Amino acid sequence: MNDALESVHLADLDLTSVVAEQPDPVLFATVSGAHLYGFPSRDSDVDLRGVHLLPAADLVGLHEPAETRSRMWDRDGVEMDLVTHDLRKFVRLMLRRNGYVLEQLLSPLVVHTSDAHRELAALAPGVLTGHHAHHYRGFAVTQWRLFEKTGELKPLLYTFRVLLTGIHLMRAGEVQAHLPTLVGEIAEAPVYLPELVAAKAEQEHGMADVDHARVAGDVERLHGVLDAAQAVSKLAEGPAGYDALHDFVVRVRLEG
Repeated sequence: MNDALESVHLADLDLTSVVAEQPDPVLFATVSGAHLYGFPSRDSDVDLRGVHLLPAADLVGLHEPAETRSRMWDRDGVEMDLVTHDLRKFVRLMLRRNGYVLEQLLSPLVVHTSDAHRELAALAPGVLTGHHAHHYRGFAVTQWRLFEKTGELKPLLYTFRVLLTGIHLMRAGEVQAHLPTLVGEIAEAPVYLPELVAAKAEQEHGMADVDHARVAGDVERLHGVLDAAQAVSKLAEGPAGYDALHDFVVRVRLEG
């Protein structure tokens, strides 16, 4: 298990056995969600995300395979949430400006890895485009609406996290999902975010004790920062490396 898991108090969970229990080979499994984003609570669930490899026969026969598998259960008092996609579906999602799957692929919280995982991660920069800003912008709008409806701190932190991730991606050309790191790197980040992260650590579904007008103004301002960063981004207009990814999927499937 990756040493990075030590820093988020996950090392005492037997996550590798979860991977071993899967019916098909798993190319990688990483921790996503609040642990990856840098604001887990003591009662946060553990979000495991990854890629499995279906047998070739499942894809060429008449039966429609389940390309996505999901399961939620309680393990040793911790709520587990496991979602894996077949390799072909995962790569197709990568090519659709889906920042979420790229965060999973590139997560430093690695439970299980393989040569195929490392090769796919090396191909990831080729699919990054300026249009990934739309993914983060849309995600921020959804989370902000949820915050306005519930008043909970969690969706508010998600709103700020995705906006800052999008800004960083447009500027630096790399995926960074860890909110405390983003706060240190992006000058426009609100100064009170570390306090909100500390408050979230106490309770997963706690209410946000914030000045609504102030946070609304900051969210609107960061949307403008994201727009400006996208306008001058050096990221490509469309994904590259389609043929390389196709060849990769075919080769890994045949080898599997």
